[in-house]
Amino acid sequence: MITFFVSIALLIVGYFTYGKFIEKIFSPTDERKTPAYSHQDGVDYVPMKKQKNAMIQLLNIAGTGPIFGPIMGALFGPVAFLWIVLGSIFAGAVHDYLTGMISIRNKGAHIPELAGRFLGNASKHVVNAFALLLLLLVGTVFVTTPASLLAILMDGKVALGIIIGVIFLYYFLSTILPIDKIIGRFYPIFGLILLVGTIGVGIGLLFSSAKIPELSLTNMHPDKLAIFPLLFFTITCGALSGFHATQSPIISRTVEKESQGRYVFYGMMIAEGIIAMIWAAASMSLFRGEELNALINAGTPSAVVNEVSMTLLGAIGGTIAVLGAIVLPITSGDTAFRAARNIIADYLNLAQKKIMNRLFIAIPLFVISIILTRIDFNILWRYFSWANQATAVIALWIGTMYLFVKKKNYIVALVPAIFMTYMVFVYILNAQIGFKLDLNVSFIIGLVLTVILTFFFFVKAKKNRTAEIEVDQKIAS
Repeated sequence: MITFFVSIALLIVGYFTYGKFIEKIFSPTDERKTPAYSHQDGVDYVPMKKQKNAMIQLLNIAGTGPIFGPIMGALFGPVAFLWIVLGSIFAGAVHDYLTGMISIRNKGAHIPELAGRFLGNASKHVVNAFALLLLLLVGTVFVTTPASLLAILMDGKVALGIIIGVIFLYYFLSTILPIDKIIGRFYPIFGLILLVGTIGVGIGLLFSSAKIPELSLTNMHPDKLAIFPLLFFTITCGALSGFHATQSPIISRTVEKESQGRYVFYGMMIAEGIIAMIWAAASMSLFRGEELNALINAGTPSAVVNEVSMTLLGAIGGTIAVLGAIVLPITSGDTAFRAARNIIADYLNLAQKKIMNRLFIAIPLFVISIILTRIDFNILWRYFSWANQATAVIALWIGTMYLFVKKKNYIVALVPAIFMTYMVFVYILNAQIGFKLDLNVSFIIGLVLTVILTFFFFVKAKKNRTAEIEVDQKIAS
């Protein structure tokens, strides 16, 4: 239990210390208008209060990631705690803060636009494809996972197809309506359910007879899956997630002042890390590795969520906790489709003030997603995991470039960028969905590819610095 309390404490201290350090490097200023005011359109660019932005950001980025990921990551043992803490403070929160703040400085631009500006025009097209693939996978996974949880909660009294249809309808409305009409109004309620459920699980765990394991670097996975690189693709949301890079620009368009960025972007990633810690600890404490593995394989992580909630909190409290777990994917799925609409609109230079322009993009997106729901969850999750971390790598390189060109301390973004680039290469070289190479061979080739990519990055970075490219777009006074 000491490891659990120390981990939570480190996450909180990390926000007040390393978060402040990162903020000082970026140097936000409230004298500059944010896109919420400079580009106000009543649809996507709408000024909202700090607390509302923070709650929406947390619900946007969280999804099932900080629950399902830590549940599956718990199979590796307490080493998962280490990745959640270090990943959240030094990688995930830095990633989220830089992505959000750079977007604010560039008129609320999404990650493909930022990639084109900082990494080169060709990368814009590649990142567009990556981001859209990721968002479609996220949107689809976050339809099926809450639907399966609701089906369990309703004990099969409502057909799964009907539940999926209702969730899709909500997503569609959230995608095409102004951000303050549905998302801005309902998210505080969703947030309350999430907080009550998560805190309930945490308190229930502390007062239960279950023993939270202490830190150990031993790989306890029952199938002996390698910690490197698989742990970093199992626990993504709750440590580092590229999906956040697609969500932060949504809130960059509603933030009132730059000084709110640390709380909204860095702080909410730390909050997600705390959620991940609670679910990882609960899963490790209540189930042995083989028992947890069998439960996951029998019914996806949804079965574990239900079992943990009901065991720790009973019928009523457990139902609230499960509802909290349902809220997370729903509040990420809706904004996944919204972000996809925005990215396509930016790419096509298609203004989104008119409803017909929004429908023109949204309808095909939902048709594709409905087709994707027919694919097995485990297959979708594997592709999502790799696309997710590949997107995180791109966002970290964008952050590194921004700081390098501005002659600021770019090391804070460079170190996690290099590490995760290496992990992304090793994973896809070794994985069954990739090249299926031997793991040791993958480590060697991955290292070579990482060194080559880093070399060419600095060639490009020095050119950008010499050319003094505009990293902060000018806005009308």
